This record gives sequence, structure tokens and C-alpha cells, in this order.
Amino acid sequence: MKPDIHPPYHKAKITCACGYEFEAGSTVKEIKVEICSQCHPFFTGKQKLVDSAGRVERFRKKYAKFQNQNKTA
Repeated sequence: MKPDIHPPYHKAKITCACGYEFEAGSTVKEIKVEICSQCHPFFTGKQKLVDSAGRVERFRKKYAKFQNQNKTA
């Protein structure tokens, strides 16, 4: 390896917007993130699936006539 070409490696302090802090290795000493595993909905189990603007209902209405035709055939 060539000497003096790699950036210095530090213990970085990572701070989330929710207030959670932890340490990891990085070339930067301090990192601020918006979301972490402590507050992300996928990891906390509070994830919700939202049907925005009734898209599923509109789809079912639109294709209901095709489904009815297949049942009678």
C-alpha cells in the first residue's frame, strides 16, 4: 500500500434527529442523520400502509365489470 494516501479513520459520533447517539468508524468525526434504527417505522414495528386517495378502491371499481364477465363465462 502507498503511504499517506488514505484519509484518517476516527471513531465517529453519529447523532439522529430523535436524539439517539452511537459510535461507528468513519473518516468524519461527527455525523448527523435524520432517521435511525431506533425511530425508523420498519424497525419499530409501527409501519402503516396507507391507501392514498382511494387508489385500490378506484382500481376495483374500474375492473369490477371484467371480473363479473369472467364469472359468468
